Amino acid sequence: MHENKGKYTMTDEELHEYLLNRPEAWLDYPFGDDVRVYKVRKKMFATLGWENGLARTNLKCDPDHARALRQLFTGVLQGYHMNKRHWNTVLLDGSVPGSEIELMVDHSYALVVKTLPRKERTHIEVTHGSDNIYRALKPSIAPAHR
Repeated sequence: MHENKGKYTMTDEELHEYLLNRPEAWLDYPFGDDVRVYKVRKKMFATLGWENGLARTNLKCDPDHARALRQLFTGVLQGYHMNKRHWNTVLLDGSVPGSEIELMVDHSYALVVKTLPRKERTHIEVTHGSDNIYRALKPSIAPAHR
């Protein structure tokens, strides 16, 4: 992360690395070379694209949390080309601290892992640790262990 106006923000390449460092994350290009799509198993948890030279990422989010983030940060908008209730677009324009972007990525990733079929979800939880997978979620949101 680099400093910008006294805040630490995140570049598109730093975000790219952070996204790929989530357990079992991989990169796909189903919408063409202009939009990077980050998936866990076959489910998307983030996109990274550019418009007019500005990087932006789409991240899945709990609807109430999504609204709160939009009110808190000018660089967090309703999901661009996504379900606006469940996705936010985060502009990498320096208005959102990098640590907040990391939390949003972790939240998105955890929400998606939580919806995976039980066998796939359990494999990821056991291999990488539930605490690591669900670190950005409230305990009540994480799936119950069966």
